[in-house]
Amino acid sequence: MPHRPVYYGEYLQLDKIINAQFPVSDEAGNQHAHDEMLFIVIHQAYELWFKQILFEVNSVLDIMNKPSLNDNSPELQLIVHRLQRVVTILRVLVQQIDILETMTAMEFLEFRDLLRPASGFQSWQFKILEARLGLKYEQRHGQEYYISQLNQKEIDLIREAEKTPSVIELLNQWLERMPFLEEKSIWGEVSSIEAHPFWSDYQSIYASGLAEGEKTNLGYFNNLFFGENDLAERRLSPAACRSALFIMLYRGYPMLELPYQLLETLIEIDNQLGSWRYRHINMVRRMIGTRIGTGGSTGAGYLQGAMDKHYIFREISQLNSFLIDRKKLPVLPAALSTRLGFTM
Repeated sequence: MPHRPVYYGEYLQLDKIINAQFPVSDEAGNQHAHDEMLFIVIHQAYELWFKQILFEVNSVLDIMNKPSLNDNSPELQLIVHRLQRVVTILRVLVQQIDILETMTAMEFLEFRDLLRPASGFQSWQFKILEARLGLKYEQRHGQEYYISQLNQKEIDLIREAEKTPSVIELLNQWLERMPFLEEKSIWGEVSSIEAHPFWSDYQSIYASGLAEGEKTNLGYFNNLFFGENDLAERRLSPAACRSALFIMLYRGYPMLELPYQLLETLIEIDNQLGSWRYRHINMVRRMIGTRIGTGGSTGAGYLQGAMDKHYIFREISQLNSFLIDRKKLPVLPAALSTRLGFTM
């Protein structure tokens, strides 16, 4: 079949994209506001990047949702690679605020009131992204605003995303099945997880290194790693937290390198989303101060609450509280070291 010539403008649908800006200030009866074009283009670019991020995250979910995932395979490499691409895109989203901030508060006021009740809060793609990553409705700040200004079609899309397995849920399942610490051939019969040779040793080493003001950390340690498996209040189960900590501790082994990169990438996704919200808060305060948002939210107040509450992978980053000096790490059994490394 002969190749059909492709024209740049047609391939990219540039006629639709370039001609998709319709400033409200240019409509009859309104006064032209020069900076409205910048405002539109920036937010259109955001939505295009959200689309790409969702494309990457959905592909990751498809891989992670398979019956089994080889921990040392091209599939895991692909997951890490695509999530690292998401991190890079999020950094671009943070940097785009620099461009938007070239608009002053007075220039924004020239057209702000014309936008009501439109608001970035109505970005249904971003809400779907949060749900795909693992943010549940009951964990959201400002639930009263959540879908109040969306049409039913968009609400249905968000609700559907909330019903499907998220990245954090599939991560929990993947971590729970990590085999190394459960195999009788390596550790023998173990009466309980607290009596496991590795964890009892590790707990003792961790406790001995706590300063006087950190003694309460031991209670947190026991609850996090040995507490009841209640995911209503937490996103990662005790078994998943134990696996994640083990990966962090022994990430130098080749078998654990990719799993460690996955955990670090998820933490960085949270960090970049937090940076984006933080920059957004400062920009809103600079532009409108304490006024309410065009969509009816509390403006900067809502954004502050969302930033504080919407960290999806917080439990992974908090595991750093329970690390110990590398020189004090328990020595792993030879059979396990062989499995985790490359033999010559």
